[in-house]
Amino acid sequence: MRFRTIWLSLLVALAATLAVVPFVGAQDPEQDDVRGAFLTSRPKTVEKPSNNTSSRPVRRRPKPQVTKPPQKDPGETGSKDGGVSTGDKQGRSANQRLGLGLTLFIRDSNGLAIRVDPNHEFQKGDRVRVLLETNADGHLYIFNTTDDGDPVMVYPNPQLDDAGNFIQAHVPFEIPSSLATEDRLRWLTFDEHGGTERLYFVFTREPLAGVPIEDELIKYCADNKLQCGWHPAGELWTGLKKEMETPSRADNAKKFGKAQTSAEQEAATRGIGLAREDAQPSMVIMTASSGPGMLVTALELLHK
Repeated sequence: MRFRTIWLSLLVALAATLAVVPFVGAQDPEQDDVRGAFLTSRPKTVEKPSNNTSSRPVRRRPKPQVTKPPQKDPGETGSKDGGVSTGDKQGRSANQRLGLGLTLFIRDSNGLAIRVDPNHEFQKGDRVRVLLETNADGHLYIFNTTDDGDPVMVYPNPQLDDAGNFIQAHVPFEIPSSLATEDRLRWLTFDEHGGTERLYFVFTREPLAGVPIEDELIKYCADNKLQCGWHPAGELWTGLKKEMETPSRADNAKKFGKAQTSAEQEAATRGIGLAREDAQPSMVIMTASSGPGMLVTALELLHK
């Protein structure tokens, strides 16, 4: 698949065969409240910035902040940060099951983003957008294979988000951005090209070793202008696919046809988190336990 149409591949992967193979991986047959577990880490309320400036959320890793430990009362143990001890925060993050939420929107005749069932039969010229949401801070990678060919990393991308891929918990991430200068760039458009595609979503607590992001990825593309797409080494790719054998659980909603809410749109474009009462992702997948440091799943497609 040509790099120019790689984001179209994402669209096709979601639309063409999601109903047949929603998530590829070792899904645990034992069902639990996957959706509830995913949403429980959403805050009850979200404080919105007072200004109305719309800008793409920063996707680069936050720089470590060195702060002076607060004074402790006699007999008090453990450091605190905003009423929650640092140890508690780290433990809570490490003990949390990793989850990924996904929603597919289609552009209607009025230009609105409408939730659409992946079973919908898409036609040439249909335009869609994907909204992703994680339940923890971490790093998101997206790889694509075409007709079982070599994998190529399509996100992070030096042309998007300054080559960063840091995702904040419950701060949605849209592909492509609705803030693009031209309407044609705000949507993924179906064309006549076909092929068997697979999209791999890799969500990790820490950056993947040996995978360039941010300045390193920008430099890589500057040095390889004719073929900017980065390809993982065989050993790394084998390891990532092996992670798909880790048991996971999924939940698919059946509610479609509603327009994207203003809260979803504002959250995606201004870097604001979603509250517990806001609209839920159409699809949710989570690791079966809190042990794994990454969640790897794939969407398989046949685009005719």
